[in-house]
Amino acid sequence: MADFRVVVSDSKSAQAYQVVVTAAAANKIIGKNIGDTVSGDFAGLAGYTLKLTGGTDKDGFAMRNDLPGPARKKILVAGGVGYKPKADGTKKRKTMRGREISSDIAQVNTVVVEYGQKPLSEIFPKKEEKAEEGKPAEGKKERKTKR
Repeated sequence: MADFRVVVSDSKSAQAYQVVVTAAAANKIIGKNIGDTVSGDFAGLAGYTLKLTGGTDKDGFAMRNDLPGPARKKILVAGGVGYKPKADGTKKRKTMRGREISSDIAQVNTVVVEYGQKPLSEIFPKKEEKAEEGKPAEGKKERKTKR
């Protein structure tokens, strides 16, 4: 069985939301390629249409749109996904993952193409973090003094 973390990016609000998709729902996107559009039902987003934009496998290797198939391959790259050269003309051999989603993929990146009835902010409410007693509030550090 495949388990994915699906990152849903909303260009209207410039927010990204993360959903864990398991079992039968995850199997609905196996075999799809980067650039395909899929229904958001597999991620619990009824009425939404999502475009697959990339991802990474379980070991952190990036998916690349110009590599066919789901396998890892060592390719010579001069830029683009997975490699940013420090100087012009620099090339490097890197291991990349193909554009097809398989069970080895851990994270799938998506972008919202069509919106559903409910806004994403209602589907994914913000988590309120409260400072516990005896611990400093978020952003503040405890200072130790010498005596």
